[in-house]
Amino acid sequence: MKTIPYGRQDISEEDVLAVQEVLSSDWLTQGPAIEQFEKIVADYCGAKYALAVTSATAALHIGCLALDLGFSDVLWTTPNTFVASANCGRYCGANVDFVDIDPLTYNMSVTALEEKLEFAKRNGELPKVLVPVHFGGQSCEMERIAELSKIYGFKIIEDASHALGGSYKATKVGSCEYSEMTVFSFHPVKIITTGEGGMILTNQRELYERLVRLRSHGITRDYDLVQGNSDGSWHYQQIELGYNYRMTDIQATLGVSQMVRLNKFVERRNKLAERYDKALKDLPLFLPWLSPNVYSAYHLYVIQLKLDVLVKSRKAVFDELRSAGINVNVHYIPVHTQPYYQKLGFNEGDFPQAEKYYAGAITLPLYYGLTEDDQDYAINKLKEVVS
Repeated sequence: MKTIPYGRQDISEEDVLAVQEVLSSDWLTQGPAIEQFEKIVADYCGAKYALAVTSATAALHIGCLALDLGFSDVLWTTPNTFVASANCGRYCGANVDFVDIDPLTYNMSVTALEEKLEFAKRNGELPKVLVPVHFGGQSCEMERIAELSKIYGFKIIEDASHALGGSYKATKVGSCEYSEMTVFSFHPVKIITTGEGGMILTNQRELYERLVRLRSHGITRDYDLVQGNSDGSWHYQQIELGYNYRMTDIQATLGVSQMVRLNKFVERRNKLAERYDKALKDLPLFLPWLSPNVYSAYHLYVIQLKLDVLVKSRKAVFDELRSAGINVNVHYIPVHTQPYYQKLGFNEGDFPQAEKYYAGAITLPLYYGLTEDDQDYAINKLKEVVS
């Protein structure tokens, strides 16, 4: 029986040769491949600066630190995300809260955000940082979110882990036109991969310079920042508490090679999504809805079962597809329902749209190397299971 994953990397011969070449070079880490990869991504997205790190989680963490998020501060994000989008605030000692999702896009609801901000203003509990998540590859309504940030005084870190190669209005996701920073992930199931890895982009020089320090132990050799006199060209000082979040040249070289095919990856994902749309439109399902303002990177293709119509439960449908070799998944269990966050005071029922979405969500296979035959097998098996 064949096995079809929900997502996987696509490694070409060119990728392999590029990595072999760097393995024979003088630099395995902290070498020229890092800056090359950063420049390629920044130029592609239209941002001024990019910083490669060990993961998107690391990028979110130092992004929060660069904005001086700390104890007594508050970070807001969406409950429909991986836990890292919230955990980055907790790493800094901040409190975390959530904004419910839009039932069409599954992204943070701008309406819910406006209502929550007005309530928080009256109670003196406005967030310092907002982390909107571009779920599945579709950008949030960033123009309105940016307008609200100016009214209510919060900073924005876009969690675009799903969205490299996507666009919002006239700009690429990652341009930071509507935010202080944008974060990408290069995990193997994402749009491109470096094995593990992430990147953070910004247009603000001061933020970039601090991110550089935070990535590498809080150390600087900048004569304008060191205290006292320099002992020589080798001299460095740790001026704040940073981390070892450096990407290797091995990973960066793979990233450089993968970026050559980024547009092909995203175009293929969109074509496969269109095939799903056509094949599944008459089934008792809610299919992904895209805003006319976006071009999705289509990291995920998530269906929602119409549970009021189906005889079978979500678990039964999920298990039958898995038994047929179709390794569907679920994205995501609402963060506020996780035991860690329930210990902080959150409860089921707090964010009903996210919980309603989760109850019927199943992620179907979608990746560059998915063949039409394998996709048709998944489609036909899904039709059989839900009919």
